[in-house]
Amino acid sequence: MKIICIENGYASVGRPAEPIFYLKPDTALLRNNDPFYIPDFTRRIEYGCELVVRINRVGKYIESRFAHRYYDEVGLGIGFTAADLLQRAESEGLPWESAKSFDRSAALSPRFLPLAEAGDINALNFAMEVNGQIRQQGATKDMQTTIDDIISRVSRFMTLKMGDLIYTGTPCAAVTACEGDNVRGTLGGEELMNFDIR
Repeated sequence: MKIICIENGYASVGRPAEPIFYLKPDTALLRNNDPFYIPDFTRRIEYGCELVVRINRVGKYIESRFAHRYYDEVGLGIGFTAADLLQRAESEGLPWESAKSFDRSAALSPRFLPLAEAGDINALNFAMEVNGQIRQQGATKDMQTTIDDIISRVSRFMTLKMGDLIYTGTPCAAVTACEGDNVRGTLGGEELMNFDIR
């Protein structure tokens, strides 16, 4: 199982439209609304909410017009980044793994919604609340590249397998993590995530 993270899913992030992606290991998953513990190797953790697509069959060189056959449910994820380590990596031309791919850096909603229930993949709305206040809102209609085009693009470089997760990017500026925060994620107004930061 691979965790494939899109870095520039939305125009608001200010990066080129062609999907940029990186991987996280399966040990990065934070499941079942378990709390996120701020690691001791960073001074600043930032995070954001993302729509997540779970791949349901093996595919390689998938044409965009057939990509919809490779998923049938969506969930939410939250990607955590050690912002200080990322800043150093970018300034020195180093890989991002220590900043983005550490253990438990990819929270995943315990439940996914079938597309038949969630609705049109290109017209989904999601939001993240922190301590009861909305901090991020996103809509798939605002993505730079459709989810089907993302799947097509990624499958040119690596085979997609059943269970692979595609985190499709955050819609706006990241939030800084603070101990004691409660994080809640909703998709179409339905709660899919609710956990604490410690």
